[in-house]
Amino acid sequence: MTEILTIANQKGGVGKTTTAVNLAGALAMKNKKVLLVDADPQTNATTSLGFARDKYEKNLYQAMIGKQNIQDTILNTDIQKLDLIPSSIGLVGFEKNYYTNKNKNKFVLKKLISEIKENYDYVIIDSPPALGPLTINTLTASTSVLIPIQCEFFALEGLALLLNTIKLIKQTTNPELKIKGFLPTMYAKNNNLSKQVLNDLIQHFDSKLFKINKTSYIVVPRNITLAESPSFGKTVEQYDKNSTGSKAYRNLANTILKRKIS
Repeated sequence: MTEILTIANQKGGVGKTTTAVNLAGALAMKNKKVLLVDADPQTNATTSLGFARDKYEKNLYQAMIGKQNIQDTILNTDIQKLDLIPSSIGLVGFEKNYYTNKNKNKFVLKKLISEIKENYDYVIIDSPPALGPLTINTLTASTSVLIPIQCEFFALEGLALLLNTIKLIKQTTNPELKIKGFLPTMYAKNNNLSKQVLNDLIQHFDSKLFKINKTSYIVVPRNITLAESPSFGKTVEQYDKNSTGSKAYRNLANTILKRKIS
């Protein structure tokens, strides 16, 4: 069965797009057929894979407003088994008109993905850094959600709001939605604040953290290659497979492959 996994956090700058792109790439490199859907109007996932911003007329926005067939929006990337549906700034218009389009399907993304999901093992969705109509669409369309949390001050601020949104989605538009897990990001091993945030996460969400083994947690470190690789249109694995960032996302992919949705 295809797993449809949204990467979500309403806070910006937490490593959401970094996680979507590099997890998708890592799963594809493990011989899984993967589709990355860029549902963020900022189009960062699209550009991170080397595709120019707003160059493609056949994009997610055009499919969501019914002007393009979703199959026609799919682009092949230079990673075998990884495809991309590019984003567009036009998605801002979808959000703007969401509450006034009473006669249209407000959860069109679920329908669109249902038309193509059987071609993939994983569909990874990069959602916007907000709890608006686009994020609601992505969560409604998904089987699970992964939440990146940066190991910095105010890291857990707003998490209750996101968890409440997920609860409401389960009660209304998507009863089957599960939390795949929490992923600590931007971890600095010599920084006391990073250690404290990780300890807080372990204390409150231990069963939902990703682990290499019983005592070793997967954390995404602060790593220059993670910051540099998007400017070259590459995943961190393509850019520097020996970096700590690449190792973290390989470990995450391994754990995702093993973990049942619960």
